[in-house]
Amino acid sequence: MIMPNQMKIAIVDANILATIGLKQILHTVMPMAQIDTFGTFAELKAQTPESYAHFFTATPIVLQHMDFFSALRHKTIVLSTSASTSSQLTSFHCLCINQSEEKFVKDLLTLEQNAHAHGRNLPPHSLPKTDEPLLSQREVEVLSHIAYGKTNKEIAEELCISIATVVSHRKNIMDKLNIRNLSSLTIYAVMHGYVDVSKI
Repeated sequence: MIMPNQMKIAIVDANILATIGLKQILHTVMPMAQIDTFGTFAELKAQTPESYAHFFTATPIVLQHMDFFSALRHKTIVLSTSASTSSQLTSFHCLCINQSEEKFVKDLLTLEQNAHAHGRNLPPHSLPKTDEPLLSQREVEVLSHIAYGKTNKEIAEELCISIATVVSHRKNIMDKLNIRNLSSLTIYAVMHGYVDVSKI
């Protein structure tokens, strides 16, 4: 079921195994997103491509349909088989698919942080709009420590609060964001500029 204002991501690649693997990784990194896969550009065009926040697209497909993807350059992430910038498409965001999952996810988070720090350029979120910040300053501090992998005890010691207070803040953060797992909290923190992905 599609949630209202849910971020939609398209993967366009004829390699079904690569597509399945990438979809699994993206679900881990962005569990709040709807991820659709297309084996050809024609399949993508048959849907409503303007509804997608990002296109993860194999290099040959981008080259064959350069007019379309050039116009949506800011939404397009080209899947490259090489990490060398000299062999990647210039003026596009590129991700090398021939590397470890850990490095791929870190590169993906770096791209997201650069493009969407503090939530900029993201599609409207399904959380209620308010003039007040969604999280309190203390909750942002706790969230950033969670994203950096600190335990409740370590967070309590660093912020000079009790473990029970940390647990309470963690519950409030999850309730406010409607997020139930650590990876999603980390992604939220990265995409809103609360943590530096290079330090995770």
